[in-house]
Amino acid sequence: MAELKVTQTKSVIGGKQNQKDTLRTLGLRRIGQSVVREDKPEVRGMIQTVAHLVSVEEVD
Repeated sequence: MAELKVTQTKSVIGGKQNQKDTLRTLGLRRIGQSVVREDKPEVRGMIQTVAHLVSVEEVD
């Protein structure tokens, strides 16, 4: 199964609480930090919630 590399590119300061919680659930705490997650519908949904704060790359 493919994996996604998610990198936080913008700050969550001033964001809604659900966006802050979603970033924490993904494992992101600071700008520039990256995590690799499995490409699942649940993860895609979380990424869609914070799409304006992160960048996503597909990793094989």
